[in-house]
Amino acid sequence: MQRPYCVEVRFSPVDVLTPRSLDEALALKAEQPEAVPIQGGTDVMVELNFDRGRPAALLNLNEVPELRGASRENGTLRLGSGLTYTEAMRLPEPVAALAEASRTVGGPQIRNRGTIGGNLGTASPAGDALPPLLVYGATVELASTRGERSVPLTDFLVGPKRNTLEPDELIVAVRFDAPGRRQTFMKVGPRNAMVIAVVSLALVVEGDEVRASFGSAGPVPGLVRAPLDERDSFPDRVAEAASPIDDVRGTARYRRHALRVLTERALERCLA
Repeated sequence: MQRPYCVEVRFSPVDVLTPRSLDEALALKAEQPEAVPIQGGTDVMVELNFDRGRPAALLNLNEVPELRGASRENGTLRLGSGLTYTEAMRLPEPVAALAEASRTVGGPQIRNRGTIGGNLGTASPAGDALPPLLVYGATVELASTRGERSVPLTDFLVGPKRNTLEPDELIVAVRFDAPGRRQTFMKVGPRNAMVIAVVSLALVVEGDEVRASFGSAGPVPGLVRAPLDERDSFPDRVAEAASPIDDVRGTARYRRHALRVLTERALERCLA
């Protein structure tokens, strides 16, 4: 009898480094720049499980207290990169759009594990936390053994799953001035949650300006701003600023139409 055809697959071992402080984490990252940071693991473990990547080492950041929590000082909010989506949902009212976006991320288990820093590090155009942070005018805090630097989020995101993080750097936090109460987040998908967005939108009305950021409609999340008195033409401006593609989740034409509708609805909600 002929034996069934079999394939033997062998995976190389992956070292797991577990620092207990930020200084220790930065030292390990400097020694092994190829080590992939992991905290929630909601993106990294998918890559490993499907054998899309096999790093020599994982840098486990779960035991680094400096990356956790949120603080507020003189109207400026600072969110540690280890802040989970569940924790983001419970932040005070000034970050309502981020809280709304966090509620749409996966199920409770994913929200309990996934982090804001992971969304920044992955830099996916569909990252749900990115449009709210962009309309807030967020700055990303980066650190290495060489020192610290701050990069505007608009400059940090440079392409699909690409950012300006150096090999020896870690994302420490994100910082922004607390916006006003008139803000919201909306998302189009087969379901309201547990799904990658066909298109998403965060919008803030602050003073005499309106700002909108969209996801899943370009190589990086886009940002559009205009005077509030031009709000009637703003939905068209947002749709025109997008550069979507056709894929299995939707056509470029549909994404532009959805962005226009979402912007109209977001303006109505924020100006009600």
